[in-house]
Amino acid sequence: MPVKQITVFLENKCGRLASVARAIGDEGINIRAFSVADTTDFGILRLIVNKPDRAYEVLRNGKFTVRMTEVIAVQIPDHPGGLADVLDLMKEAGINIEYLYAFVTKVSGDALAVFRVENIEEAEQLMIDKGIKVLSGEEVYAL
Repeated sequence: MPVKQITVFLENKCGRLASVARAIGDEGINIRAFSVADTTDFGILRLIVNKPDRAYEVLRNGKFTVRMTEVIAVQIPDHPGGLADVLDLMKEAGINIEYLYAFVTKVSGDALAVFRVENIEEAEQLMIDKGIKVLSGEEVYAL
């Protein structure tokens, strides 16, 4: 069920983010979710796109520093404490979260979050056992 995420390392210079968006946009690749973290010299762009394998190829061929990782996408009840409940489950199970970011969709009334964890299979099974929806890559790419 993991979702493929594209990670791009960018120099912190004007236009670099636009270059990535243009490169994949010109190939008909649609961004579903993204996160940008930066430092003084570089940024880390994390993307969920509808065609991850093609996006990886396009960016690599465009001389971007790119890698593909697996993450999980979890549907979280959209009410106060919904995220805290999911985070508590992971804490109690000893699952370390490396990072997370959320994204919006028109499909459900719930929030959707992308998690990068040490053990994806364990985290997925925990969510399923607790009745929390884990989206497949295909479900996320089709949003």
